[in-house]
Amino acid sequence: MDFRTAVKIDKSAWQIQPTDRFLFVGSCFAAEMGQRFVDNLFPTTVNPFGVMYNPASILHTLQRMFPENPCHEKEVSGGFQVPDVVVLTLGTNHVYILNETGEIVDNCEKRPQKLFTEKQLSVDECARYLEECILLLRRVNADVKVIITVSPIRYAKYGFHGSQLSKATLLLSVHEVIDSSLFTLHSSLTNYFPAYEIMNDELRDYRFYKEDMLHPSQQAVEYIYQRFADTFFSDETHGYIRELRPIRQALSHRPFNPDSEEYRQFLEQAQQRLAAFKQKYGIETSHSGTSSVPLS
Repeated sequence: MDFRTAVKIDKSAWQIQPTDRFLFVGSCFAAEMGQRFVDNLFPTTVNPFGVMYNPASILHTLQRMFPENPCHEKEVSGGFQVPDVVVLTLGTNHVYILNETGEIVDNCEKRPQKLFTEKQLSVDECARYLEECILLLRRVNADVKVIITVSPIRYAKYGFHGSQLSKATLLLSVHEVIDSSLFTLHSSLTNYFPAYEIMNDELRDYRFYKEDMLHPSQQAVEYIYQRFADTFFSDETHGYIRELRPIRQALSHRPFNPDSEEYRQFLEQAQQRLAAFKQKYGIETSHSGTSSVPLS
């Protein structure tokens, strides 16, 4: 007897390789997912200008990162690595417009609310911003793979009906973009990953939420990440993760006596294994993002 409805996800037509470079831009859910890539030593950049919730602000981030002409593969533009895989996570269609300029701002910077006008982007407006994101990324890397997700985090400040309407607008815009004839030649390189559906249909229980009953728990985020890996990771990448896992566990171990000679030797051996792992996969000592485990 099955007590849940599993979301069916087809295997991607392309697969993530251990040497791919990653960019995550979007809501705090993008940061949660991106951190797992950072911790696993993938060359990863996560929200370089802060968390971005709406499609317009996500586009602004990409425009700030890559303001120049098309780049060659592996070339760095504006101090940022050229990504092979980009994950865009949409949180809301609500934007704030600075009354003085009429422009959408990415951060109100705690300025008085009277300086701004709140607006909801339409399906077509959201789709247009997403299309601009994809076209910009393809100017940077013609073979870039783009994964779009809608964050499962609900926005209580809009009211739960309002939050659902916002998510519906985002879902419709993503569908419109992926089905657009503009991207027919590259359709297999632009994917929608159903993080929103997994959380709401497969993990529809409050035990999968944090105490605020709005944000997914770490267990839920880890499950969604595993579904993401099953969808996009190659066999080589799964092997890479399995090989790194015991090294990460060794380096994150908290000994009873950290000053002992035994622990010093244990830590030295773990660092040697890490150095050999990095050399095997050509991992540079420094990379974008931050890691919660001391792997440098």
